[in-house]
Amino acid sequence: MRLLLLRHAKSDWGDQQLADIDRPLNSRGKTASVTIARYIRDNRLLPNLVLCSTAQRARETLALLLPCMPQEAHIQLISDLYWKSEDGYSTLIRKHGGRAQNLMLVGHNPATEDTALDLAGTGAPEAMADIQEKYPTAALAVIDFDIADWSELGSGTGHLERFVKPRDLESDA
Repeated sequence: MRLLLLRHAKSDWGDQQLADIDRPLNSRGKTASVTIARYIRDNRLLPNLVLCSTAQRARETLALLLPCMPQEAHIQLISDLYWKSEDGYSTLIRKHGGRAQNLMLVGHNPATEDTALDLAGTGAPEAMADIQEKYPTAALAVIDFDIADWSELGSGTGHLERFVKPRDLESDA
């Protein structure tokens, strides 16, 4: 099974009257979302289930991914991905992931970074160090597991297959 951990793209802080949950993406965030969406499509990292935070910036990030996904994915908006973003996401993945072969989670930091570091027991040392240094907006960790159901998810049981940042993809173009 494969977990795609995507941190929402860069949000707009221009309107100080907006509640944090209502902040939209800024133009850089929109560009990064499209860049990572194309990477996901071109590398066939297509989820069949997406768990997405109810925050505006997370929903906008997901909306920009959808046109690059040629297959249909079931989408669940989960408020706990926003409200409990100070904790890790493992409990929510176990609860909502079911038997989805390719599960994408669109969430927030520090929970996205903490979850990646907690679940990845193996992986390229450079990629692990990269996550520890910074999990930037619109970055994607791909973690593979040898489990049959997400309820079996455990700390250190995954293999970090790759860690991708939009700015690295833009420099490759």
